[in-house]
Amino acid sequence: MKLISAIIKPSRLEDVRTALSDKDIHGMTVAEVRGYGRQKGHTEIYRGAEYAVNFMPKLKLDIAVSDEASSDVVETIATAARSGRIGDGKIFVLNLEEAMRIRTSETGVEAL
Repeated sequence: MKLISAIIKPSRLEDVRTALSDKDIHGMTVAEVRGYGRQKGHTEIYRGAEYAVNFMPKLKLDIAVSDEASSDVVETIATAARSGRIGDGKIFVLNLEEAMRIRTSETGVEAL
């Protein structure tokens, strides 16, 4: 099993969710996060004062999938989240040792 963590722009969430649902991938955890990479933030003007925004608002998606589905899920997220501009995000794929559905005690891929 794999755990796919994707950092994306908030505006792309619905596109990613729809694309994954179309591929029959259901179930993800979404968290609001802040960070920066090459984008390095930007400056904004508020009530006439300029200030730096160093951490950009992003969303972190965590999706657990079988080994066989991982490459398709990564490609689907990348395609749906891509705008072609800086700050589109990153995708990380990690090995997932075990999963358990608490309600039924199912483990492994069946728990996903």
